[in-house]
Parts: sequence; structure tokens; C-alpha cells
Amino acid sequence: MNLKIALFGIAKEIVGQPVLEVTTPADQPVQALLEQLRTQYPGLRGLSSLAVAVNNEYAEDTQLLHERDEIALIPPVAGG
Repeated sequence: MNLKIALFGIAKEIVGQPVLEVTTPADQPVQALLEQLRTQYPGLRGLSSLAVAVNNEYAEDTQLLHERDEIALIPPVAGG
């Protein structure tokens, strides 16, 4: 299946673009997508955490993804 992923903050800088399109096996869980992205973009492994939102809600690692899902990678945020 084809997924479109919005990237924010340092994740966008690591990948080099604000939106990423990837092809994955059907009904893949969030954790498998993260592992695929960390393999393709090793800089993502250096982040202390990386949240995934699916359809505007934070997703668990075991949540299955579907082709029409809106997916976002949200890196840790520092503030002052």
C-alpha cells in the first residue's frame, strides 16, 4: 500500500522534505512502519522518541495502518 506521511520538526530536517510517500505491505502496524523509516533514514534512530499520529490521534505501536490514513511523525519538542 502507498502511505503519505507528514513530517515535523527535526524529522522533517532528517528526511529532507515535509511529506514522504512510502510503499509498505498492506495492514502493516505502526511499529513496522517506524522500523522501515529508521532503516531508510538512519538519522531518525538518533531521536529520543518519535510519536506517530494516525488520523489526528496518537497511535499505539500495534495499530494497523491503512492506505487512506493520514499519518504524521512527531519528534520530541523542546521548549523554554
